[in-house]
Amino acid sequence: MQSSQLKRRKFLTLLGGAAVWPLAARAQQAGRLPTIGFLGESTPSAQSQRTAAFVHRLRELSWIEGHTITIEYRWAEGRSERFAEIAAEFVRLKVNIIVTSSTPAILAAKQATSVIPVVFAIAADPVATGLVASLARPGGNVTGLSIQSTDIAAKRLELLREVIPHLRRLAIVANISNPASALEVEEIQVAAASLGFEVITLEIQRPDDIAPAFEKLDGRADAVYLPTAPLVLTNRIRINTLALAARLPTMYSGQEYVESAGLMSYGPNRPDLFRRGAEYVDKILRGAKPEDLPVEQPTKFDLVVNLTTAKALKLKIPESFLLRADEVIE
Repeated sequence: MQSSQLKRRKFLTLLGGAAVWPLAARAQQAGRLPTIGFLGESTPSAQSQRTAAFVHRLRELSWIEGHTITIEYRWAEGRSERFAEIAAEFVRLKVNIIVTSSTPAILAAKQATSVIPVVFAIAADPVATGLVASLARPGGNVTGLSIQSTDIAAKRLELLREVIPHLRRLAIVANISNPASALEVEEIQVAAASLGFEVITLEIQRPDDIAPAFEKLDGRADAVYLPTAPLVLTNRIRINTLALAARLPTMYSGQEYVESAGLMSYGPNRPDLFRRGAEYVDKILRGAKPEDLPVEQPTKFDLVVNLTTAKALKLKIPESFLLRADEVIE
């Protein structure tokens, strides 16, 4: 009887150990390399800097694609319906970790699985949007990095006013069906009101909505603020072409938009966040649980200005402003 109890206790101990056995070791025991499912919110070209930073940091941590890990890339191309499809595919593939960014994509991954760890490199406000219970104790299988974009929306408006002293009428063009964009729109409307701006808000949900939105702005705005969203990132070149044709300065949250002829951006350094996202992946592959990894916030914010766009808009940007910029594109 005593021998039977000892055997049972030993079995339970082994079973419990399997639950915390590092994911990498479990994957290798199953005869395959640990697999990361990378759910790209946009396109490979739009996210190339972010992906490169992520892969480079993994390599520094000894996770080399094709040798010690496998990465399955899928690209949603800014189409929200693709997020759930890709997340479901990753569950079928039994990937060890899902890595993604943007609130709709993270929500899709969270809804698809409560078992596979989900690491987000970028989330606007993960507590308010229901991704995690708290920043300090995320709970569940989801954790990562928060950009808290609603906290710096007002700062972007102040920067925009420095460059456009006559700014009185602000247009916000946003995909409000994105929970993070909706929160940012609320914040920017409050900040705009405090500065005495008139605000017009136009919603875009599909690529076909973009041109009509700019047609509605004809003569009604002095500048355009575009909250972050996969739809905006994927269609940034089209948006900036329309904005330049309408002679409208644009304000964004990330450098990719300014490199595509947007006027300027202010916000967390996206490649740096993906680099730090790789560190979450490393910890989880080595046995850490997502629920025990606090959500971190940005440490590096960049102001980026496109001087070529400014000249095309006939804007004279003060030298003092350019000296404060982290990057000036000419």
